[in-house]
Amino acid sequence: MEMHQVRYFLAVAEQLNFTRAAECCNVAQSSLTRAIKLLEAEFGGPLFHRERQNTHLTELGNMVHPHLKNIDNAALSTKMLAQEYGKLKRTPLRLGIMSTVAPDEFIDLIGAIRTRHPGIELHLGDSDAKSLRSRVIEGQLELAIYALPGGEPDERTHVLPLFRERMVMAVHTGHRLANQTAVRVKEMDGENYIHRNNCEFAGYADGILAERGVTCTPKYWSDRDDWTLSMVAAGLGFGFLPANSAKHPGVVALPIIEPEFWRVVSLVSVRGRPHSPAVGALVQEALRKEWFGQRAIGTRARAE
Repeated sequence: MEMHQVRYFLAVAEQLNFTRAAECCNVAQSSLTRAIKLLEAEFGGPLFHRERQNTHLTELGNMVHPHLKNIDNAALSTKMLAQEYGKLKRTPLRLGIMSTVAPDEFIDLIGAIRTRHPGIELHLGDSDAKSLRSRVIEGQLELAIYALPGGEPDERTHVLPLFRERMVMAVHTGHRLANQTAVRVKEMDGENYIHRNNCEFAGYADGILAERGVTCTPKYWSDRDDWTLSMVAAGLGFGFLPANSAKHPGVVALPIIEPEFWRVVSLVSVRGRPHSPAVGALVQEALRKEWFGQRAIGTRARAE
């Protein structure tokens, strides 16, 4: 059974006349009649009584009519849904965002999507960088925003840099280093710290500290930056955080030097994978937006 056969059957059932049904379907009557006969052969019996001026449904025709009508309605609904999807009238988009990125910076991006592309249904989820990369590659997410310092380039992904952010040592206001303008890595030796479970520098920064003979002892573990900052403010240890996230009235953010630590946060997709129009719209808005007061790195790189 094919969809055009269903449409022809419904047209004849409505018009009760093969000639008028063919005109409604914009098809030759011979083609319509042949399609109906094939449908009857498939169903195992006549669907219409053909009695000159009295064409009408057989018992079999009456039996299958509501089912074929449902099939036609479902096909039309599916077609309309696909058209809305293509025109961004109703298009879901799954976006993953690294949990260590300050959420306030994404409000403008989400607002721009809502204003200029109201048909995009944005489904947001947060996780650590490695999990986001895996979920994008596996197709669970269409796009992800994360940083992965020291991570090997993955040929499967396309990376569009958005902004660069410095990492700082967050200490409480009474800490021995709190009055400095910056802190050298060697000065961190012997300090207790609060380990951020989702920190993208985990392992990478540890190796750099070890090379310089610096030992920091984890005392607490936290999944959330706001909890980390509260513990730092209480004097329970220092935190290793992005500068734009290290904001708390009881915390001092010290840039780390010798060496410095920076992260580049990027918009990541799968290279060569066909994407929905919603993906293109979000990429466009991400490049249009100013991140912490500056144009996206990817836009600046293209301009240069």
